[in-house]
Amino acid sequence: VQLQASGGGLVQAGGSLRLSCAASGLTFSIYTMGWFRQAPGKERELVGAISWSAGTTYYVDSVKGRFTISRDNAKNTVYLQMNSLKPEDTAVYYCAAGPRSGHSGPYYYWGQGTQVTVSS
Repeated sequence: VQLQASGGGLVQAGGSLRLSCAASGLTFSIYTMGWFRQAPGKERELVGAISWSAGTTYYVDSVKGRFTISRDNAKNTVYLQMNSLKPEDTAVYYCAAGPRSGHSGPYYYWGQGTQVTVSS
């Protein structure tokens, strides 16, 4: 199983980035997919998750209204559109394949992470 995250980079506050995560080696369409992030000195947190059918999404409060998670099961890819970025969004972002239902976990497979840096 491979989850390949991409799309990170350096952006000014207020800017946008779109992260992508391409999956292979698993039946992508049956998994809830999540985006996590971990900032230096902080615990990893679940930023957003999307059910297998894309019918249900979850967002942590700090990103609601700014981030949008989506998926394309035909392309085995999950996306995270990040708008109105803030310096506190700076972190390594990871995609993960999780439970058949719900978003709390467990998450079985993880990508390698992509760095997002937001300058003030």
